[in-house]
Amino acid sequence: MFVPGNRERFLEKVYELAPAPDAVFFDLEDGVIPPEKATARTMVARALREERPGPLRSVRINAVRTNWFRADMEAILGGGLEAVCVPKVESAADLEPVVALLDDADPAEAVRIVATIESAAGLLRAAEIAGAHQRILAVMFGAEDYALDLGLPAKREAEAADLVYARSATVVAATAARVLPIDGVFPDLDDREGLLREVVQARRLGFTAKATFNPRQVPVINEHFSPTADELEYARRVADAFAEASRRGDASVAVGGQLVDPPIVHRAEALLELAQRLGTGPVAKGT
Repeated sequence: MFVPGNRERFLEKVYELAPAPDAVFFDLEDGVIPPEKATARTMVARALREERPGPLRSVRINAVRTNWFRADMEAILGGGLEAVCVPKVESAADLEPVVALLDDADPAEAVRIVATIESAAGLLRAAEIAGAHQRILAVMFGAEDYALDLGLPAKREAEAADLVYARSATVVAATAARVLPIDGVFPDLDDREGLLREVVQARRLGFTAKATFNPRQVPVINEHFSPTADELEYARRVADAFAEASRRGDASVAVGGQLVDPPIVHRAEALLELAQRLGTGPVAKGT
């Protein structure tokens, strides 16, 4: 969830949200007007130094080609930072200044990078960006700036067919690089049905998470990106059946009338692992 870096009350309240987001992006970019950038840096740096359990703590800096980039990085490097969200990435070269500064301050490579693709140029180099460095944790698709770049309608309609190609390409690039694909925000705060459609579509396209800037959207996003009870039950049946088949020396087995081979098993195991990390479902309870 994006939180404006110059809003002290928001910086504190984000840790009290229930349900909580998986990650917090303290925003120094679009969420902060230019006259407030310096104040936001100070407030975000202070928030990072406060030890608090909870969501992963990231900062969305200003783009590397802006005059604010270096000051942003200098302010946030230090205790508490877990990831840097880099906006408007159009090539692997755009990440080099970020990596260089992180390498100096964090040689152990504990701080990761979330690269955001927000333009046609960035989308064409999505695979290059996703595989640019081992610090890359995720690739996020920024629909608003992408739509602006292509001259697409400002308001999304129905299934947002004009964004499906770009979103799918982002998922493919991220997955090929073995990093997380994150869908961008849904901007209409009052359109709950539209949010639900986009969340469902995002998961079906292969995204593993979705960003937001409003706490009212967090429950819907969390619900639909968490494995359902039926999905977990089927995944457990697949894993158990394949384990038994392997003990017999068989490479495949039928579960519920469907042939189960290694690719399906790997998907089931990944789902069970995700549930374990999220602390949801019967798997997390050890059953």
